[in-house]
Formats: sequence, structure tokens, C-alpha cells
Amino acid sequence: MEDNVRRAIFRKVKEEPFARKLNLDLIELNDGYSVVEMTFTEDLKNIFGMAHGGAIFGLIDEAFETAANSHGTIAVALNMNITYMNSPAPGARLRAEAKELNLTPHTASYDIKVTDEKQTLIASCQALVYRKKQGLPFLE
Repeated sequence: MEDNVRRAIFRKVKEEPFARKLNLDLIELNDGYSVVEMTFTEDLKNIFGMAHGGAIFGLIDEAFETAANSHGTIAVALNMNITYMNSPAPGARLRAEAKELNLTPHTASYDIKVTDEKQTLIASCQALVYRKKQGLPFLE
């Protein structure tokens, strides 16, 4: 992976308002691969006191976004299919790992898994991006 792309994506995640709102941390980034973490806090609960699906989705989407854009070209989501398996315990540290399954000049597909620190599977996602021909606009 190009170092300028890695630095730029790490910088943009730190600046991204949505990532800051959910306290998302980009941990690892490589070509077609990303790890993003967050802690399940009180303000991320749904009406039943469990993790809100939108919070889990946000974590998944950040891992998807960073993995898909790691090649240095703009990639935008076309489809995401998420299955929620378990609700994490309050205070759990959640980890979304996105792995590229297939890459073409126009599309790429990803497998994204969310686990807690006990390796409990929280959610699973299959996702597809459209790859534009433009480079990332925020590269140095």
C-alpha cells in the first residue's frame, strides 16, 4: 500500500465528524484490508438497552470505507448486507475487520466481521463498492 494513501486515510478518519461521534479508531490499514474499533458505550444503546444496530452499522461502514479506499481511488458503497448475531456486553471493545474478496477496475467486494474481545461474533456483512476512476481528493 502506498504510504501517502495510508497517512491520508488515517488523517481523514481522525477528522471525520461521524467517526469522532462514535469514537471510531482506525487500527490497521493495508491494501483491501482494514481494522476499526470502538467501545460499546451507554449512548449507543437502543430502546431495549442493547447495542443499537445503527452503531454497529457505523463501525462496519468505517472498516468498509477505509478498506475500499485503500487503493487510492474513490470507492463508494453500492450494497451492504448485514446480519446481526449477538449484542455485545456494555463496555465491550468491538472490532470490525474488513477483508477484500474480489477487486476489479469497477467494483470490489468485502467480507466484514464484528467481534468483541472474547471473539464473539457480533455481526457479519457482505459489501460491494463501485470504484470511480478518480483518485482520493485528499491525498498529499
